[in-house]
Amino acid sequence: MAGTSDHEKPPKKPSRQQVYTLLVEVGRSPGDGLPKGASGAGLLCYASGVDEAEAVRETAAILKQAEMAPLDVTGYGTISEREEQGHEVSPEERELMERALTENSVIVAQMTPFYGEKKAPLQ
Repeated sequence: MAGTSDHEKPPKKPSRQQVYTLLVEVGRSPGDGLPKGASGAGLLCYASGVDEAEAVRETAAILKQAEMAPLDVTGYGTISEREEQGHEVSPEERELMERALTENSVIVAQMTPFYGEKKAPLQ
């Protein structure tokens, strides 16, 4: 019969996932897609995770899959933590954060190439 089932899905549990704002410094590696002459870049990322440590691990793993060389990650917290610190969060940022949460993904929102001294990648 249409509309009835003994195998109804249980109500969806609220997600424990949150979105964290991360600034990731990457060095050079073959195939990274960074501009010629750049020694690396800073990537502003919005990453979902149950905590900031998970968001950092997932972001580093995804960047490595993209042939990038993560060097350092600075976490700026969740949107509410940022607002408590007095950060202004634009509607565009909120939209990207919502997308990261909905897709359970890492969004690279901005890339700023660096020119100068090279550093060794994180292991």
